Amino acid sequence: MTMPVTHSNRPSSQSAGASQLWSGGIATAVVAGLVALLGVLAFRWLFHVPILAPASAGAYGDADTTIMVLASAGMALIATALLHLLLLTTPRPLTFFGWIIGLATLVAVVFPFSTSASLSQKFATATVNLFIGIAIGSLLTAVGSRFIRSG
Repeated sequence: MTMPVTHSNRPSSQSAGASQLWSGGIATAVVAGLVALLGVLAFRWLFHVPILAPASAGAYGDADTTIMVLASAGMALIATALLHLLLLTTPRPLTFFGWIIGLATLVAVVFPFSTSASLSQKFATATVNLFIGIAIGSLLTAVGSRFIRSG
């Protein structure tokens, strides 16, 4: 004999939405890390630009590549926390989130040009940062829009 599910046995829609938001944030972190890795590999291997490490370090580079991959994943998780906060407290949260991510991505794109690296390395790093920012912003905006509809 089956028993009907009562409201007290189900999680609230807000906690279910938060769970989906963070699941999407973790998935976004994996994608951001892979975008960083692919960007470094593409520039080092295909275009022979020694991004993040000397050319002698091979296609992967060195520990700086690992740091960039992990930092990209970490930034996606920080962006998820920001999105969660905005969704809970702000009118039009996706508008504010879009602006914040867009401006943070712009900072990440411009920053390499302030270093003493060669122009090709600056351009490569800026391009990888741009794609990471696009991935984080677009994926989390899609996840956040689902949170708004389900809440």
